[in-house]
Amino acid sequence: MKKMLSAALVLASVVGGYLAFTTVDSKTSVAVAAKKIYTATVYVAGHGGHFAKADVTIDPNNADDPIKVNAINKVDIGDTKTHKTHDARIDSNDSNVLFWSTYQLDPNGKQHVGKSDLKTGKVLADIAMDPDKRAMGGEKKMPIYCASGQSKTNYMPVFMGSEGYVDVFDKNTLKHKHRVFISDLGYKPGTYQFVHGTNSSKMDKFLLSMTMKGEDGKMNGKIDFVVVDLKELDNGKFKELKRATHMGEPGKTINFRKYYSKDDKYVFQSVGDRFWLLDGNTLDKIDEKMSTAGENHDAMPTPDGKYALLTIRNGKTEACDAEGKPIMKDGKTVNIVDGQIQLYDLDAKKIVGKPASTCFACHKGMGLGDKTAILCGLDAVYKN
Repeated sequence: MKKMLSAALVLASVVGGYLAFTTVDSKTSVAVAAKKIYTATVYVAGHGGHFAKADVTIDPNNADDPIKVNAINKVDIGDTKTHKTHDARIDSNDSNVLFWSTYQLDPNGKQHVGKSDLKTGKVLADIAMDPDKRAMGGEKKMPIYCASGQSKTNYMPVFMGSEGYVDVFDKNTLKHKHRVFISDLGYKPGTYQFVHGTNSSKMDKFLLSMTMKGEDGKMNGKIDFVVVDLKELDNGKFKELKRATHMGEPGKTINFRKYYSKDDKYVFQSVGDRFWLLDGNTLDKIDEKMSTAGENHDAMPTPDGKYALLTIRNGKTEACDAEGKPIMKDGKTVNIVDGQIQLYDLDAKKIVGKPASTCFACHKGMGLGDKTAILCGLDAVYKN
């Protein structure tokens, strides 16, 4: 009898402990294990010459508001006239070093590549270069760098215009070593737009993508993907390993930044009006989700690959004055673009809850609540 009672008490303790770490759907009688909660510092690139630095908690158990911004600051790299940026790339060798590149030419007609110390916020190097005449096609307002990748020794920003190319810079000195043009893969200038790319986590591959154009010169929704050997790219050459194509909607499905999962099993790809989950080996499409909040510009997985942070340009944010009151025009609320992040759940294959702003709270606090905050790429340091 005592043995039976003891066993019953142990079982009750185990069940009680299990339920203490679970959530229960009121419509069912099945206990569901609580999902892991993540904390991270996220660095989001913007056109204001800085990165938004947001300390966030990601709680997938909260179906409505899974992302909480606990604190927000910024890392300056220049001003709005000289250092508009899309590119955030934390050094794989040192999480205190952030590489970046600029999206537009500065007033002196220069494009910039640099790196910053995330502990101090100090710019460690800022290289100003003349644009490549072959790449710019005579148009100085053409977008420049957006995406990037890296190897152990080199930082590789990707020129997103036409002709598109990948630059190779030494991480330590930021000496420019190589420039490899997309034409080497058979793509003629004028047939594509918005070249992007990134490295695999094992650093053996580099995935390039570009939005193709139709005969009318407009983006036709077709996205080409090309995988090349990273070691060869380190040496200034393309060695093609694989190629694939996926279709979206003309003028709306536009390839932007991407990440491989830590195990390289998946590619998390932002494509403007939607998000794609691709097989990291075959490049087959596994999932497609239409963006629920705005234009999707980046997609970064959590370290375990179970979720991804999507950067969103949300054009429905209400503008406000310095006191936080809505700005009205002709009796209607004025809307601006806000930079936000949203959560994607890989197992459930769905976008979870509302996005969280990484820009507007700071803009509003500085009296810039009527100014558009254009974000793009992100990188993050996870604390767990």
